[in-house]
Amino acid sequence: MGETTSPSYLLGMDLGTTNIKAIILREDGTVVAQASRGNKLLLPEANHVEQDACHWWANAVEIFKEITQSAGPGVVSSIKGICISSQTVTMLPVDAEGNPLQNAMIWMDSRSAGELHEIEETLGYEHFVKIIGGQPDVAFLPNKILWFKRHKPELFAKTACVLQASSYLNYKLTGVFSMDVDQASRCQCLDIDSMKWSQEIAEVIGVDLNKLLPEPKAVNEIIGHVTKEAAAETGLAEGIPVVAGASDAMASMYATGLSRLGEAGESSGTTSLVFVGSPVKSAPDVPVVTKPCAVSGMPYVFDAPINTSGAAIKWYLDTLGKEDFVKAEEAGINVYEYLNKEALEVPAGSNGVMFFPYLLGERAPLWNSHARGMFIGMSLDTKREDLVRAVFEGTAFALRHVMETVKESGAVADCLRITGGGAKSLTWSKIKASMLKMPVYVLDEGAGDVPFGDALIVGNAVGVFPDLNAAIDKMITVKEVIQPDEAWAKAYDALYPMYLKMYQHLDSDLVELKKIVGEFK
Repeated sequence: MGETTSPSYLLGMDLGTTNIKAIILREDGTVVAQASRGNKLLLPEANHVEQDACHWWANAVEIFKEITQSAGPGVVSSIKGICISSQTVTMLPVDAEGNPLQNAMIWMDSRSAGELHEIEETLGYEHFVKIIGGQPDVAFLPNKILWFKRHKPELFAKTACVLQASSYLNYKLTGVFSMDVDQASRCQCLDIDSMKWSQEIAEVIGVDLNKLLPEPKAVNEIIGHVTKEAAAETGLAEGIPVVAGASDAMASMYATGLSRLGEAGESSGTTSLVFVGSPVKSAPDVPVVTKPCAVSGMPYVFDAPINTSGAAIKWYLDTLGKEDFVKAEEAGINVYEYLNKEALEVPAGSNGVMFFPYLLGERAPLWNSHARGMFIGMSLDTKREDLVRAVFEGTAFALRHVMETVKESGAVADCLRITGGGAKSLTWSKIKASMLKMPVYVLDEGAGDVPFGDALIVGNAVGVFPDLNAAIDKMITVKEVIQPDEAWAKAYDALYPMYLKMYQHLDSDLVELKKIVGEFK
């Protein structure tokens, strides 16, 4: 009799804004262990949004211990590789020993808007766009580094390296400072043509980027191995290869199973990450730009982050939803399930109420920090359920704005594959299907989450999944197909131009409003 070959296992972890989660995946696609822990936002001042990197690592250690104990020593000894993705972009300064010098300034932090304006003025907006290959925004790195250098000079002098969230965890596992090329291309310090740190940007902000930032490594490049110290702390086996990893956006793209032109994907969580394949590279001056795609049959992909999707629904519940919690408890159902039922009692168009979900400004396709959340069209007849449906519809209008923008730039899409927490709401998915006039494919919960995408990346890197497309087709299955409602689609077609027009009319007023409010703080 021949020897039985033990299956291989892979570990994927995602360090998100809201939580950290990880899985151990068997090579056949079965999740054998999973765990998560919540992250905390720190808001010390207006426009300051931080997280504690030491808390990230403490959470990660707890997760590693939980999943390794759950899986057992046989599985742990068969883990072939680890890939960690994360929220992006992060500004975490560390000293030569890798100790954080302050809390991480995460992507939501907008304190450096003045520095961004200065960089744009110095380089010239169009030239800046040409260097970085995208739309400048306060979420990114040059302005945050400049702010840190000016406002924390003593800490800046001690800074040996600026890390991303995932690369901090990678450092704790391997002892190696690193940055993956995916996040490097997003941080707006990279010259997108040469794929090297921009000397022009470095001169404007007065730093040596080649010393301050690690050399970008391919997403699937092994940057180190789990050290003896890290193994003792986490329960992992010493020597497991660790790849450079990626942004949560790229890992999400793999997790949604995009493998051919004509497909779009949405990872729907606190924020939404939208992906649409394209046969052509976009021009650098469009609001959403393409990135090269490693999935064969899809040369480029538009990657568009939307700031508040699930966060908008949570905001509603936290501020206006007290009665919804009471009603849900009376009905014996989850409050989110109750919102789904409540929204279905309201016709498409929310009885004239429109919601603009820009509670944290907006990234794609507006790329501004002055946009604000708004309800427009309320009257004395407006009911709570009108507001609920309007929030669902407002986030779907934002999604349509992204989809229309990327289609104008060459993208191709005739269906939307959706995963993440937002995929659990069939009401929301039906609104999206009707808004986009295309079927929504709800993915099986066994796949589709960001750590699953991480496992696919590292599985390809270490040879467990030599044919990534075949692995995606085999392991990521569609649970349900939701078709558009024709009457809803007709209503949204009529309202969408109004959604665009009303925001455009208010944009300059929102700039002025932010300036005036800032003077009182």
